[in-house]
Amino acid sequence: MPMPKRASVDDYFAQLSDVQRPHLEALRKLSSDIDPEAREVLKWNLPVYVRGENTNMWMLQNFKNHCSLRFNPPFFATQRAAVEAAGYEAGEGFIKLPYTRELPTKLLKSLMRARVHDFETSEAG
Repeated sequence: MPMPKRASVDDYFAQLSDVQRPHLEALRKLSSDIDPEAREVLKWNLPVYVRGENTNMWMLQNFKNHCSLRFNPPFFATQRAAVEAAGYEAGEGFIKLPYTRELPTKLLKSLMRARVHDFETSEAG
């Protein structure tokens, strides 16, 4: 079943299922707490956190049984070992977060902070 078209980021969150909502709303709050300068925009029908002119910091994705926090693959490659050491599946640029497990908040904050540092020291500096 294809994902419904969203009109805005708020519409994206409004259309989440009861199973998806707690994890994705927690990721939304973490995103704004960790990087208050990032703009929340709808790209590819998903919430993307953007800095500067148009640099994607990370994206939230929802699926039936899990959600993902997705970064650009070159950045995430530097973080993947820590994700896997924490017992989470990782793919090309993302950490897979099953709805049946509590979010690894400390790990997610670390990933987001590392991405902000990466942006501020290489892309914006």
